[in-house]
Amino acid sequence: MSTKKETENKKLEAIYNYLNEMPEDVNIDIEKQKRNFFNTINTRKTNHLFKYLKYAAAIVILLSSGYFLTIANKDQPISSPAVVDTSNDIQVGTDKATLTLEDGSNVVLEKGSSFSRDHLTSNGEQIVYNTAKNNKIKDIKSNILTIPRGGQFFITLADGTKVWLNSESQLKYPVAFTDDAPRKVELLYGEAYFEVSPSTAHNGTQFVVTTKDQDVVVLGTEFNIKAYKEDDVIATTLVEGKVTIDHDTVKRALTPNNQLQFNTITKEINVVPIDVKHEIAWRKGLFSFRNKPFKDIMRVISRWYDVDVVFVNSELKDITFNGVFNKKLSIEEMLEVIENSKEAKFEIKNKTIFMK
Repeated sequence: MSTKKETENKKLEAIYNYLNEMPEDVNIDIEKQKRNFFNTINTRKTNHLFKYLKYAAAIVILLSSGYFLTIANKDQPISSPAVVDTSNDIQVGTDKATLTLEDGSNVVLEKGSSFSRDHLTSNGEQIVYNTAKNNKIKDIKSNILTIPRGGQFFITLADGTKVWLNSESQLKYPVAFTDDAPRKVELLYGEAYFEVSPSTAHNGTQFVVTTKDQDVVVLGTEFNIKAYKEDDVIATTLVEGKVTIDHDTVKRALTPNNQLQFNTITKEINVVPIDVKHEIAWRKGLFSFRNKPFKDIMRVISRWYDVDVVFVNSELKDITFNGVFNKKLSIEEMLEVIENSKEAKFEIKNKTIFMK
């Protein structure tokens, strides 16, 4: 049987491992956070420190300056956890999707299952299309991949282009490409990260991503598009390379570390500098919220955990929060951490989060 001290040591090790496993391309001073962590241990009484441990273990790291230490150094007890109806079964998101084939039939893809046809294979976590050229095919059919709330998926298209799809997204694409026409796909809605196979490998053909009222034209690059149905703004973020974005008669070139924001209602176009590492953190399995209002944060959370959100106090919608979380956390762990920011309280009933 483990002693109390052994249990405490395991908890400390778990927190330290969270810091060690933080992706290098997330722009946070991890070594500084490690030093802060050990300074906290050395300056706190054990019985006070471990009141905080179960919450610390839920945090990957909080971005607001000194927040990790601020919580750990408070003498008052941690606030009570979010009220949860234990009869609810809110699951963490996972790899799953529905594939609509050329004949209109649907195939459910999820972990533990596999599927294959002449031109594709899937292990339940990703789809890979073969890269054979199909220059002689005149009528190339399309497939549609639909990612539900609570899901994510990865696909390698027939030209070698890699696409990561976020929750509640849908992508339409041909099962093959030819070298005498642009390689076109359509992000019907949602969010997707593209790592495009260069045009030099495909007879110079461009790669085009179509969304509502917008075409993104590339030769070979990496970029992210966010175009959810409920959002008025389509956000295109360039990671590397160069893209041209067409809006009817208006064309704008985008350079790395910038985001083009297109308002589908007003047709206004803005290009703003952006911290790319945090914008695409979702692809690395993280939630990254930097001065994000709760109305945006809770929308992200609702998609990943497949829950509804009700703002009992509407004033909370515009309050901002800073934090980076591992997407593998349970909904209870995440909400408990946010509650300890003292900005809001939560109650969960029937897969609905009430924010008070």
